[in-house]
Amino acid sequence: MAYVISDACISCGACESACPTEAISAGETQYVIDADTCISCGSCAEICPQEAISEE
Repeated sequence: MAYVISDACISCGACESACPTEAISAGETQYVIDADTCISCGSCAEICPQEAISEE
């Protein structure tokens, strides 16, 4: 299952640089994860200071 970013995202960008597959990018109002590229490694969730990332 892919990870998702909730509305708690503050667009700090920490998750984008932590993603080994470059599945995370800046969206219109917050960062988003491409479910097709996400390998569910959890690196993004571990580094998120807002705990805004969880497994779908």
